[in-house]
Amino acid sequence: MKEEIKLIKNNKRIDGRKFTDLRPLEAKVGVLKRADGSAYFRIGNTIAIAGVMGPRKVHPKHMEKADRAILRTEYRMAPFSTWERSRPGPNRRAHEISMVTRKALEPVIFLEEFPKTAINVYIEILQADASTRCAGINAAALALADAGIPMKDLVSSCSAGIIEGQIVLDIAGQEDCHGELDFPIAYYPKKKHITLLQMDGIATNEQFKKILHLAVSGAEKIYEEQKKALRQKYQAELNQ
Repeated sequence: MKEEIKLIKNNKRIDGRKFTDLRPLEAKVGVLKRADGSAYFRIGNTIAIAGVMGPRKVHPKHMEKADRAILRTEYRMAPFSTWERSRPGPNRRAHEISMVTRKALEPVIFLEEFPKTAINVYIEILQADASTRCAGINAAALALADAGIPMKDLVSSCSAGIIEGQIVLDIAGQEDCHGELDFPIAYYPKKKHITLLQMDGIATNEQFKKILHLAVSGAEKIYEEQKKALRQKYQAELNQ
């Protein structure tokens, strides 16, 4: 019989965090030389890198839109991103995350500025320890800004959830496998709009409100880290 995994000990989570703590954050932009814009985003042991190409001509041409650019997003997990080798090539989960990432980002991009073109966003998860779609969205938003794509704001993404009956911020590691609920969101800070909300699990109305509030607070902290990464890059360029 397998020993039950305890996710909370002495009122702290298995990794030592308090219930409302984010994992350590790290964000960088301009990390890929051959992309029009790029970014690296790390939250704990989850690492995402994103590259943007475009605006460019649409291939095949019949997919172009006369009044706006089309946004294409591609999310993938590197074969070495998990302890067990990930199966190469697209799968249903990757397609689903690619789609929700696109929908999370579209509200902040001035797509009408670039009719008959495509903006391609490629997201690679280099290391996975839960909340990979959140890390990917955060990297993608930074890469778009780094590419000079006109945007109303960044998009910031964070998860919250329930483990052993406790509402917690930023689901990670064993919490993803053995917790009761995972709740990732994407957030448009200036408008205070949710651009992505998914829920894997069951919550009461009261729990839902608390989890959403906590996830938004996490996204706002990530937003500050994203802005800091952009400022650091452009300050470095001014100092050269």
